[in-house]
Amino acid sequence: MRRTRTLAGLGIAAAALLALTGCNSGSPSNPSGDTGGDTGDSGDNSALFEVADDVQLDGSPTFDAMTKRGKVVVGVKEDQPGLGFLDVTSGERSGFDVDIARWVAASLGFDESNIEYKAIASANREQAIVNADIDYYVGTYSITDKRKELIDFAGPYFITGQGILVGADSGIDDVSDLSDLNGKKVCSATGSTPIQNIKANYPEIDTVEYDLYSACVEDLLNNAVDAVTTDQAILIGYAAQYPDELKVVGGLFTEERYGVGLPKGDTVLQDHINQLFTDGGSVWQAIFDKNLGSSGITVDQPAVD
Repeated sequence: MRRTRTLAGLGIAAAALLALTGCNSGSPSNPSGDTGGDTGDSGDNSALFEVADDVQLDGSPTFDAMTKRGKVVVGVKEDQPGLGFLDVTSGERSGFDVDIARWVAASLGFDESNIEYKAIASANREQAIVNADIDYYVGTYSITDKRKELIDFAGPYFITGQGILVGADSGIDDVSDLSDLNGKKVCSATGSTPIQNIKANYPEIDTVEYDLYSACVEDLLNNAVDAVTTDQAILIGYAAQYPDELKVVGGLFTEERYGVGLPKGDTVLQDHINQLFTDGGSVWQAIFDKNLGSSGITVDQPAVD
């Protein structure tokens, strides 16, 4: 009989993220794949950045839409401790990506009370931007040429790489040789870059796709799949929750460049966010230190393209 295990809430401190060289394009944040909005938040960021006054962004239809409705609508993740997480008990949102999203909103003149967050499944992100369901998306969203056919990106604001999570007794220790997974099941988010990499480069490995990475991890704990692949930082967070049962395999086999997903052709908004990242190195570092700094590692802010 299959065991049923419930993944713990946020019990992951940033110190659990011992490596930020891991990678992916992301995971969805609700099991149904539907979008859901809220204005819940996580505390005061006034020490990190200020909300701009009298912002003018002539020629940006996205900014005009924000201004008309009186709020910004942001697509985010909810199931990635340290990066994008929603505590369902307190309603508090936390993580590096969430604070990047807040920083962008503040630069456009919107404080926390005027941000609506929507959880968007990975497979639905481009369509959500194209349909104007959200104004922009921040959440381990890899910049790819295919995605740029439909949307634009600001950034990158972070560079990382793809890793593998397995059972502690799996015998797999390095991504350089994944032949031990041939004929076995590897799980990731539907439509994500990591699952596409496995399909393209390791055709003898079977793949399983869910809307949530947490569902993949639950299946790994239940022995329903043999491995989970995504951003290594995310995987280390899950391994820290179950140190006796799970481990992150050494090494990486991709480089992923995270960007802010934007409507196609809104170069005014794109330039604004790129300039924010270029000029705001100290703010970027403060956001990193707040969410991930206690890992003790040093990560440099990447140069904007």
